[in-house]
Amino acid sequence: MRLVSYTLDDTSVRLGAQVDDLVVDLTTLARRAGVQLPPDLLSFIRAGAAAQEAARGLLAAGPAAWPAEAVHRIEAVSLRAPLRPGKIIGVGLNYVEHVEESSRSLDTDKDLPPRPVLFGKPATAVTGPGQPILHNADLTTQLDWECELAVVIGRPAFRVDEEDAYDHIFGFSIVNDISARDQRRSGQWFFSKGQDSYAPFGPVVVTRDAIPDPMALDLSLRVNGVTKQKSNTRHMLFPIARLIADISSGMTLEPGDVIATGSPSGVGAGMVPPEFLRPGDTVEATVEGIGTLTNPVVDAR
Repeated sequence: MRLVSYTLDDTSVRLGAQVDDLVVDLTTLARRAGVQLPPDLLSFIRAGAAAQEAARGLLAAGPAAWPAEAVHRIEAVSLRAPLRPGKIIGVGLNYVEHVEESSRSLDTDKDLPPRPVLFGKPATAVTGPGQPILHNADLTTQLDWECELAVVIGRPAFRVDEEDAYDHIFGFSIVNDISARDQRRSGQWFFSKGQDSYAPFGPVVVTRDAIPDPMALDLSLRVNGVTKQKSNTRHMLFPIARLIADISSGMTLEPGDVIATGSPSGVGAGMVPPEFLRPGDTVEATVEGIGTLTNPVVDAR
């Protein structure tokens, strides 16, 4: 399933499923069928397998059985960030070529990290598809992009072995790990990566069963239509299972938490000369099987 959070005519955020070029309102579908479904994606994830099976059953009936008020053309709705995670765990330096360009342009270690490099983004950094990335010239002149596959946790995970890691995944999405490169503070990344709007997220969450191999997905990023990043998740230094095992060795991953699995090379700081985002730019992050997350850059002052 391809699950979305959306609004229609500025109403409250609703839970839907994208089917081709349609958004099907799952709450309305469930109500008409006499079935109970949570009204938002985070609650839906927490409800577990029973909610997923109920939603799949409702959708399987097909368009002829869906009530008209539950079906909208995708261009008629406004997609929002799929959910507000309790935790966003970022992974730094998780593609070999990005390790090299970061050591050259950002003064990080040139050697491959022996363990995943982790940092946090607050939930307040989340913004949805089509929503602005805020450029505050009082705080940064080095606003940068990073296209990343996002893993959405579905079941609590604590001290999980790699072989069991995928059992704790609900699905996959996209995070654009926006960074103010000139706001790193004594090597700490939280303010550099955690400001409001620095975690564009979406446009959908694709359930785990619909992505046969998340370690073989093409990903790319464009700024104003020009490709800046192009790689594949198979080039991750630490694969998804290793990341879940490592993170859960010391903290509980909860349903709805998001792991941003790292950026390939091609970030603005690594360009010669460096390139950074400015108001008026448009950023498009694409991951195979998920879609494209598009955000404009606007002046925040």
